Amino acid sequence: MTKNALIVGAGSGNSASFARALARQGAKVALAARNIEKLDPLTSDIDGISIACDATDAEQVAALFEQLDQSMGTLDVVLYNPSAFIAGPVAELDPAKVHQSLMQTAFGAFLVAQQAAKRMQQAGSGAIFFTGATASIKGFPNFSSFAMGKFALRGLTQSLARELGPANIHIAHFIIDGGIASPGRDLEQQTPASNTDDSMLEPDAIAETYMAVLNQHRSAWSLEVDLRPWKETF
Repeated sequence: MTKNALIVGAGSGNSASFARALARQGAKVALAARNIEKLDPLTSDIDGISIACDATDAEQVAALFEQLDQSMGTLDVVLYNPSAFIAGPVAELDPAKVHQSLMQTAFGAFLVAQQAAKRMQQAGSGAIFFTGATASIKGFPNFSSFAMGKFALRGLTQSLARELGPANIHIAHFIIDGGIASPGRDLEQQTPASNTDDSMLEPDAIAETYMAVLNQHRSAWSLEVDLRPWKETF
């Protein structure tokens, strides 16, 4: 059973649904983001904690984990969710913005994974998850910056799985292959919402998949899962 969890890059979409699913399973959940004021309702809802952190800053990431060492103890699962979306013709992209995009989408994932791995190796178990996108496996015109970051994230995941899997640390990459609907629809009751035709991925449905992978037996761990909407428009 998952006891302690950390979600880096927490927001109102699939990461919030994952946080609630973890809390329902009895986990204590920590939420990290640059702006934690937006997380107040979610933090209260799950009886969790929120910590301000810039995931691209090595010192802040180290401080985040050191704080959680004191307040929560060993982490059972860490999800890295941030990414920076920049689109435009390659000749017109701002190099500084592209650099920041790569830092947030890929380098921050390395920093978080490094701190998590150190602790999980000592504990002898754990799970580190990463949120990918269509751009993780396919580069579209005018999306070179986003594709670079997501391809790098996928490569990091594959390497970590082979390095840390034998140490009983489950690494998994989730390709969100489509748009994510605004949260709020009851999946069981099918209450009305903007996504009534299921052309977008429901945050709660995404979280169900995250939880299913988290609860897998290690004899059949998934490294990568591709989540696609029922009705694709691309």
